[in-house]
Amino acid sequence: MLFPALFLGCLAGLSPAMAAVRPVVVQSPDHHLSAELSATGGNLRYRILLDGRQVLAPSRLGIRSDGTELGQDVTLGSATVRPIHETYRFFGAHSLAVNDAREASVKATSHGETYWVDLHVANDGVGVRLRLAPKNGRKVEADRSAWMIDGNPTIWADKLDPSYESHYRTLSLSDLGSDLYGMPVTVRVGGAYLSITEAALKDYGDLALKRGADGALEGQLYADPQGWTADDAVIQPWRVTVVARTLTDLVNTTLVQNLNPRPAPELAKADWIKPGRSSWQWMAIGDPKQDDQEQWVDWTRQLGYEYYLVDEGWEHWTDPWGSLAKVVAYARPRNVKIWLWVHSNQVQTPEARQAYFKKAVEAGVVGVKIDFPPPANRWWATWYHDTARDAAAMKLMVDFHGANKPTGMERTWPNVLTREGVRGHEWHMTRYNRTIEPAHDTILPFTRYMAGPGDYTPLVLDPVELRGISWGHEVAQAITFTSPFLCFGGHPRDFIANPARDVLMALPSTWDETRVLKGTEPGKIVAEARRKGDQWFVAVMNGGSASSLDLPLDFLGAGKWKSSQLFDVKGKPDAWDRRERAVTRADHIRLDLAPRGGFVGWIRKG
Repeated sequence: MLFPALFLGCLAGLSPAMAAVRPVVVQSPDHHLSAELSATGGNLRYRILLDGRQVLAPSRLGIRSDGTELGQDVTLGSATVRPIHETYRFFGAHSLAVNDAREASVKATSHGETYWVDLHVANDGVGVRLRLAPKNGRKVEADRSAWMIDGNPTIWADKLDPSYESHYRTLSLSDLGSDLYGMPVTVRVGGAYLSITEAALKDYGDLALKRGADGALEGQLYADPQGWTADDAVIQPWRVTVVARTLTDLVNTTLVQNLNPRPAPELAKADWIKPGRSSWQWMAIGDPKQDDQEQWVDWTRQLGYEYYLVDEGWEHWTDPWGSLAKVVAYARPRNVKIWLWVHSNQVQTPEARQAYFKKAVEAGVVGVKIDFPPPANRWWATWYHDTARDAAAMKLMVDFHGANKPTGMERTWPNVLTREGVRGHEWHMTRYNRTIEPAHDTILPFTRYMAGPGDYTPLVLDPVELRGISWGHEVAQAITFTSPFLCFGGHPRDFIANPARDVLMALPSTWDETRVLKGTEPGKIVAEARRKGDQWFVAVMNGGSASSLDLPLDFLGAGKWKSSQLFDVKGKPDAWDRRERAVTRADHIRLDLAPRGGFVGWIRKG
């Protein structure tokens, strides 16, 4: 469908000469956001405006291919635009994703080569990309994507680690220096938040960011420094800028997922893809012991959790596949299903995957945690999709661990429930003698988790492992850090013995609604209210300084509700001050929080 000219500055029918002068302008369906694509001076640029005010300055877009800069000496040609309106089930901050957007495809020519530039403009942000035609032996040499941000605003960013396990910190744009940074990063620009990342990464190398000489955040193909050769069409991953007025809008975006292809019909509503909670022995005791697996299943059943993950080390059991099948057989009548750890090098090729997945299915396993993939160069970025496809064919769910950042592939492959790609609780373990910086947890919801679910492996209760973090903060992690495969790091024995066992058993793995509460400030404190059905959970995590918070309960519906409120105990992180109270939407919860403290509220109709 072609939109009327009021939506575009350049449409089919304009001459190439006119197109080079007039920018292509695409508006979001709600008319608040617009993106402009221009070729002023022959340089391909795009910018973003919110209510007519620039939030992203003219930013470079291009690819260097066969020695030619596709993005320079540009003439823009005709454009076509189509509306997008779709909804689909979503395992995240809410249960239904909405994809409302206008998407333009603009013909462009550089140095005699013709290609296409796509703009996707939604109410929650903008995606841009280049598409190059097939060409035998084409060499992709560099990516020229950039984000130009005016001034020196606050940015929440993490230095690049190929497994995406760095600390997020609060910085200013000028603090970035010459280091490489992973995505997503989030910037506060005036009254808006911008989150920068990429979507639909496939057949292309993973992108990092580096501050250029002109101050722009420039894309770097860190895992493909020599580029690659391709005969097929080259489709650049979407260069994404989420634009949000509020933190609630930011955590509820589905732009990254929306920019990925739809799943096959048989996967869209597949009943074997089931989010759930899992116990896990590795953080608690290390390698799984062959002779205590029935006990682990029993603990899982006592907590009412759906899954038990058997992690690295099971392959050293006597008759490992046969022994695993016995664990599955014991677990099945107890309503516990088994996930299995595997190293990525064991499922690297199609033949190896088919053989391994076949053994897993024959043993009765329902999901695989695939660990330690190498940095995501073009080949490995594609491997994620191939592996998800082959697992789906076997009706296996997937958790990619030690993985690169999420780019929304769970839309196309909903059997991929989660991935790591985050500095999670393993980094805080006593055995490693390392800790997570206090600000990190309070930044994650607005950076890494904006782009997709993450396997943080939250919630330990062992006093030895708390290391300055309170029980309230720990349980809040499990609420705030979304993961449809919610794998708990703590020992289930500690959960069963805890005075808040009922709350721990009630924690869901997916949500129907999420709100960021007043007083939240990334890097200092985060407070969220999340709803599942007719139950609300309030989660607060404090950073490195003592703070106070007044939480209104105005998100509740009418009438009286019963609440279980779990406060920290001053000077004793491994204890609760538990209070049972009737509340209404007119009530408040007032908190005085120690450094790395927290709070959890469980509110339901009474």
